[in-house]
Amino acid sequence: MASSNPDVTPAASKQFLPGSFPGELGMELVEIEDDSVTGRLQVDRRHLHPFGYVHGGVWVALADTVAAWGTLRNLPAGDNFTTAELKMNVFASGVEGDELIAVAQPLHRGSRTQVWEVRVTKADRLAANFICTQMVLPRQPA
Repeated sequence: MASSNPDVTPAASKQFLPGSFPGELGMELVEIEDDSVTGRLQVDRRHLHPFGYVHGGVWVALADTVAAWGTLRNLPAGDNFTTAELKMNVFASGVEGDELIAVAQPLHRGSRTQVWEVRVTKADRLAANFICTQMVLPRQPA
């Protein structure tokens, strides 16, 4: 499948992330190709629940954001998307100072939906697995 949006790059993300939810959480787009996306989060105090571990919502937000970058990269020009369904399994805890690396790969890229799997690692060990369905929103006629 040819890339529909090759302008979705780590450099471009530095322009559109500030002030957004993933930007405010410190998520970074590290690498992106049509079939693979890598994101990173350096865990700090704002990512923790009151008892010192990475909040469940942060795991989901990181994985969903990385899947979103892949979806955006693979959309027809002018189309948009929204997450329609997601499932996350967390296998390890995270604490302040940890680096979480999320790698997304498409399982399905259709005209109405895309399905992405994201594997989140901590210290080269699988820490979480995420699968989401993205609903493609075709460009509205003017």
